[in-house]
Amino acid sequence: MPASHDSFSALIVANPQSQNGALGRKWPRLARVIRERFGAFDHRFTEGAGHATAITRAAVTEGTHEMVVAMGGDGTISEVVDGFFSDGGDWNAVRPEAVLGVLPFGTGGDFRKTIGAPKKLPDGARSLRGRGTRTIDVGRLFYTDSQGRPRVRHFINIASFGIGGLVDQLVNTTTKALGGTVSFGVATLRAMRRFSPQRARLRLDGGPAREVLLQNVAVANGQYFGGGMWIAPGAALDDGRFDVVTMGPLTGWDILLRMHRVYSGTHFDLPQISHARAARVEAEPVDPGEPILLDVDGETPGRLPATFQLLPGALRLKWPYQHA
Repeated sequence: MPASHDSFSALIVANPQSQNGALGRKWPRLARVIRERFGAFDHRFTEGAGHATAITRAAVTEGTHEMVVAMGGDGTISEVVDGFFSDGGDWNAVRPEAVLGVLPFGTGGDFRKTIGAPKKLPDGARSLRGRGTRTIDVGRLFYTDSQGRPRVRHFINIASFGIGGLVDQLVNTTTKALGGTVSFGVATLRAMRRFSPQRARLRLDGGPAREVLLQNVAVANGQYFGGGMWIAPGAALDDGRFDVVTMGPLTGWDILLRMHRVYSGTHFDLPQISHARAARVEAEPVDPGEPILLDVDGETPGRLPATFQLLPGALRLKWPYQHA
């Protein structure tokens, strides 16, 4: 049932493990706050990797709710987005009129920053009222999983490859009790000690391939990743292009003296950084035996080779948030 006649009927897909399990432990109180600020809703808890996608795809296919709300971190949001698209080979939107809502409740919160969603739950729940939406772009990723099998999935914020995949592994296998910025910052420093720059071939929009020695390459639909790094300050969710930000090898001095500029979005004039825009990005390792890990909205699903394809105007997002 909708919160009122002028709001979407909502299913909340909630990850009980978000914020080190705080969502699951506090759910009765959180649900009460959402009902008070938004109104009536249904909910489902996720039970593991990929479950948010399955729940969402079933709900969207059956048309039981007008809006599916992702409640959790960036990984949960990404899985819910994937559920808006079919898995039958054509990968079309299951129901184009369906709406995505976002209730951030995770460690990183990077997509929240791009859309300006309120950080506090009462304000976030209130912002879901009404029927305003915005049509946004979505990324489709063809990639190789950890067993070497070809896979397809969608992402809403940023996918990257290089050190980002290692950072994700470190973050997701340790406690996140210190919050997103600290957790990702500590993991990044740990990863820097273990990571050696890697060689990959990039091709943008079918142009000539070029070889790069990389620390990381971000294929950005949104602006922030890595627990608050403002990696693509000019990226827009509805401009029909990815912002492709390539970071070359960094020395210890680079990290100490310049990494803070990635958090402030003032890094594009650094000699280690290059920036381009494209709707299609193809990437493969120069050495097929060298695994170059992917980072997709804060998760590590696999490695290169991969193709990143932009789907313009593919998803309706609940909007605006700034009125809350």
